[in-house]
Amino acid sequence: QVQLVESGGGLVQTGGSLRLSCAASGRTFSSYVMGWFRQAPGKEREFVAAITRTGANTHYADSVKGRFTISRDNAKNTVYLQMNSLKPEDTAVYYCGSLSTWDRVGDSSRYDYWGQGTQVTVSS
Repeated sequence: QVQLVESGGGLVQTGGSLRLSCAASGRTFSSYVMGWFRQAPGKEREFVAAITRTGANTHYADSVKGRFTISRDNAKNTVYLQMNSLKPEDTAVYYCGSLSTWDRVGDSSRYDYWGQGTQVTVSS
């Protein structure tokens, strides 16, 4: 079992930056593919980014490509999401999740474990 705890959310102005962290405990962190999703009020949870076990490969939603960067530090059991050039439409609760294989990483139903989420609010 894996426990995930997100942090780093907050209120930021349009064009600003935030870095989210997701700390993992439990089974070996490096054995999991990790992903970030977000959910705005009244909307479904949507894929943001994913990273392979070693960090060698990443995948992004088109809406965040070029602005967000996912990374991980397996020695610290942590995955990060660096968010730059933030827009009001990025406002949401951000969740990290883990899954076992690099397959259909954009499908939230394939993720085994989730954190509790961290709120990101971008003011205009």
